[in-house]
Amino acid sequence: MRILLVDDEVELTIPLSRVLNREGYTVDVADDGTVGSELATQGDYDLLILDWMLPQTTGLQICQQLRSQGKTTPVLFLTAKDTIDDRVQGLDAGADDYLVKPFELRELLARVRALLRRATTPDTTTTARMQVADLELDLDNQLAYRQGRTIELSEKESRLLEYFIRNTNQLLTHTQIYQHLWGDGEPPSSNVLAAFIRLLRRKIEANGETTLIHTVYGKGYRFGSGAEIT
Repeated sequence: MRILLVDDEVELTIPLSRVLNREGYTVDVADDGTVGSELATQGDYDLLILDWMLPQTTGLQICQQLRSQGKTTPVLFLTAKDTIDDRVQGLDAGADDYLVKPFELRELLARVRALLRRATTPDTTTTARMQVADLELDLDNQLAYRQGRTIELSEKESRLLEYFIRNTNQLLTHTQIYQHLWGDGEPPSSNVLAAFIRLLRRKIEANGETTLIHTVYGKGYRFGSGAEIT
């Protein structure tokens, strides 16, 4: 497995690349955004680990550039930014996961394993088209449609929306959703899930459209408007 690590903190990249090498990964390192962007665009990587704030070109810009080119390589952000708005911005750019500095190495390794496992494990339960009320999900192409709008989704947003649709009108707890999205790896902080939900709501619930994602405070979320799956 090949990993690209882009971070300008040498005191972090040197020990981190050594740890990843010991785990059996091949690691390339870049210490500025321009070089990192070139490697990410031209190289055949299984995972990108990007610092948010980089000289010249930010990790956010690298991620946006890759997604605009149709590349689906998993992206893990390393950043000191920890507000909901920051997380939403990172996820909206196409990031798959988010780790706040400082972090434990074992947590980062768990995130790396989880992202690589999901990227290489085929989903045999995929259903091409799913619909609830006036919302349709095209899972294969990571697109949703509602009232004439085409909505582009990230891989995690597609999986989350699929999970909601498969469990329409049922309460899904925070723990159940974490397990579905992150599996047995170390779960992220609660802010990450809140950011995913906020971003998905913003995409599928435009002004005047019926609310589909309902918060059950202290427990989780319920999806649907009373309609059945088709």
